Amino acid sequence: MALTPTTQIELGFVAPSFSLLNVVTNTSQSYDSLKGKKGTLVMFICNHCPYVIHVRPELIRLANDYIPQGIGFIAISSNDIEAVPQDSPEMMSKLAKDEQFSFPYLYDERQSVAKSYDAACTPDFALFDASDICVYRGRLDDSRPGNDIALSGKDMRQALDNIIHQNPQEKIQYPSLGCNIKWKK
Repeated sequence: MALTPTTQIELGFVAPSFSLLNVVTNTSQSYDSLKGKKGTLVMFICNHCPYVIHVRPELIRLANDYIPQGIGFIAISSNDIEAVPQDSPEMMSKLAKDEQFSFPYLYDERQSVAKSYDAACTPDFALFDASDICVYRGRLDDSRPGNDIALSGKDMRQALDNIIHQNPQEKIQYPSLGCNIKWKK
């Protein structure tokens, strides 16, 4: 595992479209069919990463708090499952059911969606407004495995609240940190 930050790129890009397998429903779903009325959070996660495991309870709380307020949540796993079998669609589906995800968990087998979003790590977050413009690419909060800072989701909650209340986003956005995406060779 290599500790990897979110790739810092200019905000303001339009959400790349995609259609991926929802591992729970075994159907193909697109960004357009899943986006929220007020905004959309695209999360690159996986099953095995200790950073994702650490933040998973807060991701579930966030979704439960903000989906009713018009924010769409989309989780995507793009890891090479030959390198990390725990991230297979079957294991993803089991995890989503066991943890009662209220958001779709999609499998990016070709890794093309991760590349189009410039995703680098798990977790990696891109938050889009109602016009599908990226307004936030940053961390959930400053809690990490082993740093004894309580998991709160404060940075992401502030960004989500800013979208809901149509307030400007913070100028300083700290990158997320996590395991690097396991790219195919």
